[in-house]
Amino acid sequence: MDLNALRQFLAVARHEHLSRAAAELRVAQPALSRTVARLEAELGTPLFDRAGRLRLNESGAVFRDHVERALGALEAGRRAVAEAASGGAGSVRLASETFLPITGPLAAFKAAHPEVEIRLHQMAPGEMGRALRAQEVDLCLASQPVSAPRLASVVVHVERVWLATPPDHRFAGAPRVPIDDLADEPFVITGSGQWQRRLLDRLFADRNLEPRVICETDETAATYMLVSAGLGLSLFPAIAREALPDPGVAWAGVDDPHCNRTLSLHWVNDDRMPAAVRLMRSQITDWDWDLA
Repeated sequence: MDLNALRQFLAVARHEHLSRAAAELRVAQPALSRTVARLEAELGTPLFDRAGRLRLNESGAVFRDHVERALGALEAGRRAVAEAASGGAGSVRLASETFLPITGPLAAFKAAHPEVEIRLHQMAPGEMGRALRAQEVDLCLASQPVSAPRLASVVVHVERVWLATPPDHRFAGAPRVPIDDLADEPFVITGSGQWQRRLLDRLFADRNLEPRVICETDETAATYMLVSAGLGLSLFPAIAREALPDPGVAWAGVDDPHCNRTLSLHWVNDDRMPAAVRLMRSQITDWDWDLA
């Protein structure tokens, strides 16, 4: 079995959908189907259940875990050779949901280590565990739990989350707004799975309430503009409040001690971590986040 076939198998295992995997890999779907069939024939067992929707079966999950480790080890070897050939400069691959909170430590790291190549990947937390396990990335910054074998993590920052309102709203500028008072208010918020929506749902669920969501979007900037247009309220972290333009939006505090965002840095606990990655990890964990 060749490396290309293994990479194609991982794409199918991740999507559990041939056409989506084929689109990602830019190969024809029939060719991808034949690759999977050849792997199954070589292994002597099906890797997917095909009754209805394609699903990875137990044997496929076992094989996926081994393939991810094997390809990850090969990638680690390639990087070690490249680092030795370049005199030890190395590279760092960092994944994050958003890069706004991390611009400060990234700028400081680049100034201190201009020879290190930094590769940034925007990624949902649900993908981070797999990417770390497959050694596609070295570090992940997330505001939601990330799970993977041998994963280590540390909380690097907890920041307050504010209620954004139109300027003429009755809550504009209020120091603390009770959640109960927000029960009938319209919200424009990021989609399910994003941390803002999870936080909103959790705040309301704690009081046996359900938020009145009139718009879901993955465009954070769009939610800000929709609030400015008077369509509803939203939630933003403190750093966004400072970075976004002032006109059109007012801010209010939320009367709940858990209305905040927790940022954690994650990595695979491995003694062979490249020197450049160790430097970046220290830069992020030791950073004074009040300066970010």
